[in-house]
Amino acid sequence: MWGMTEHTHYASVFRPGLFEGRVVWVTGGGSGIGRCVAHELASLGALVIISGRTQTKLDAVAAEIAHDGGRCDTAAFDIRDEDAVKANVAAVIAKHGPVSGLVNNAGGQFPAPLLAISKKGFDAVVANNLTGGFLMMRELFNQCMQQHGGAVVNMTADFRNGMPGMGHSGAARAGMSNLTATAAFEWAHAGVRVNAVAPGWIASSGMDTYGGAMKMIIPKLKQHVPLRRMGVEAEVSAAIVFLLSPAAAFITGVTLQIDGAASLGSDIFPLGSTSTSVPFDGFHRATTPEVLK
Repeated sequence: MWGMTEHTHYASVFRPGLFEGRVVWVTGGGSGIGRCVAHELASLGALVIISGRTQTKLDAVAAEIAHDGGRCDTAAFDIRDEDAVKANVAAVIAKHGPVSGLVNNAGGQFPAPLLAISKKGFDAVVANNLTGGFLMMRELFNQCMQQHGGAVVNMTADFRNGMPGMGHSGAARAGMSNLTATAAFEWAHAGVRVNAVAPGWIASSGMDTYGGAMKMIIPKLKQHVPLRRMGVEAEVSAAIVFLLSPAAAFITGVTLQIDGAASLGSDIFPLGSTSTSVPFDGFHRATTPEVLK
């Protein structure tokens, strides 16, 4: 991918065994960024729990991690279902013990202008990208982290200048960033840190879910990034792993932009035509999305 070198294991920048003895949960771990994060955490010694709605996708990632020498368990359910969240959190804790980290990665949206978004569609996207994440962090706090401490990293997006064409997702992601700040304050007494990451345009399998005009736009997105390229999954994963790590022990309540400066500046100041920026070659199983081939 991207002309990178070949290697047979995850090339994390973090020390081996960093998460040894820890259980870390990654929602939406069956594909895309969540899959990459699960691989990196497992390579660093964590027992990784990956969840999502499709068991076959989870099984495929769990098999990859096992093949690479890591440990992984799965839980198939819908994070929008409160009873399912409560039950699965309880089951995982009963089976594996305290969960010390949560990566609230699951989500999804569809492109549409505001005038064409129905209430049902708006509610579904907010439930995917905000409410479901809230349920996961609340239950893990109530059932585990309140007693044992921990770290949460929530997934948002580049919403700082609005999100034209995806207003429902922008509203949900901005809400998640604000929720992150609130939880960081309320849960600090329990030794629980809560942060968020805001990826910009990342070359990930999620890009292949879009059709129509969006499919035509995606290959051109890098032209609007000052670094003149898209990010890769390993660059998001590295930020998430850092925020989960002991090195971030005094960092809580922040939302970290990972967007190559795409959210900065204006059309008044033109971008340079080239850049020497090189993607981080970390994820040994990364593949280029079909839409970018």
